[in-house]
Amino acid sequence: MNTRHAPAAGRVAMVSEHASPLAELGGPDAGGQNVYVAQLARQLARRGHDVTVYTRRDGSRLPERVTMPGGVKVVHVPAGPAAPVPKDELLPFMPEFGAWMARAWAAETPDVVHAHFWMSGMAAVAGARALGVPVVQTYHALGTVKKRYQGAADTSPPGRIAVEKAVGRECAAILATCQDEVAELVAMGLPRGRIHVVPCGVDPERFAPVAGARRSPSAPRRLVTVGRLVPRKGFDRAIRALAGVPDAELLVAGGPEPALLPAEPEAERLWSVAEECGVADRVRLLGGVGPARMPRLMSGADLVLSVPRYEPFGIVPVEAMACRAPVLATAVGGQLDTVVDDVTGVLVPPDEDHDLAATVRALLDDPARLARYGAAGRRRVLARYTWDRVADGVARVYGAVSAVPSLSGVVR
Repeated sequence: MNTRHAPAAGRVAMVSEHASPLAELGGPDAGGQNVYVAQLARQLARRGHDVTVYTRRDGSRLPERVTMPGGVKVVHVPAGPAAPVPKDELLPFMPEFGAWMARAWAAETPDVVHAHFWMSGMAAVAGARALGVPVVQTYHALGTVKKRYQGAADTSPPGRIAVEKAVGRECAAILATCQDEVAELVAMGLPRGRIHVVPCGVDPERFAPVAGARRSPSAPRRLVTVGRLVPRKGFDRAIRALAGVPDAELLVAGGPEPALLPAEPEAERLWSVAEECGVADRVRLLGGVGPARMPRLMSGADLVLSVPRYEPFGIVPVEAMACRAPVLATAVGGQLDTVVDDVTGVLVPPDEDHDLAATVRALLDDPARLARYGAAGRRRVLARYTWDRVADGVARVYGAVSAVPSLSGVVR
């Protein structure tokens, strides 16, 4: 990357109503969006942009403003109670959120607003409308997809899909994280010309192969699966498959710290599934695994399983590939873009009829194939999924809708 004096930078306002870049990961509403917002904000700040992230104040002791290392400012917006609220219950507070930002932006107007998630988009367009500031929208997940796969279990507010459509029509540009999302957005009636594909990213220096992480060849083969402890992640399917994979163990990373797992309903359900399948002695629920420990966990896996029933993007396969771990993933959502079948791993159907155990056995029986997938995965991440490349793509869209220069390849 070339380093040179940066041209005049832009003022970027990011809105992430429930996913603060300061949040501790692993909770029910803290995951990939928090990482995306934090990493993108840092990268844009490194290029010289003045970046402020607006997130809801969910604690009475939180200061109004926090400056992150690198200069990104985080503003805690007073909207609703200063206490944690499940994200699906935040909709009534969005008018207050938007009105607060409208007042703040009238005093110090950003060049571009980037909203993350549909409710953030609702607040962002309300805050920016009178000022004529362009809004770029990233949904991270779509109500149409969630309703299709969760049905009656979908806890989204009834008006979600209508709001998503309204936000998409009013904003200047939409950032989709994969081609599958583009098709969904077009099916919603949103203009294809305003949709740009920019994937999520990974830090390839942090997520990298860890020397010595692999165990002795005589040890049980290790399968690893990672994500929030929610049913759609498909951990139960991985546990059931383990019954047909002798001499293998399954490590499930996600959820609260280990001491709190007994009180976690999804953990209790997964333990019950393991007991029913006779594999409880080969399944380990690790609880939350922090970013510092995750590369070693993935590097030590013979195979990383990412088998959600649906997945808007899915950062786990990308992180695994960055660690040179071979991946087995369901052919859904963003995983259709990130995992190249029979090149960086294997894609399998998301339906329960597929014999997942047989596919896992065949992979574990072919170490050379797994090594080939791992090496190809690392190359693919370096070529496509670094945060540097993500920031390049996002900044180009900012530049297309505002006076913000792209600053591509410029680092101060």
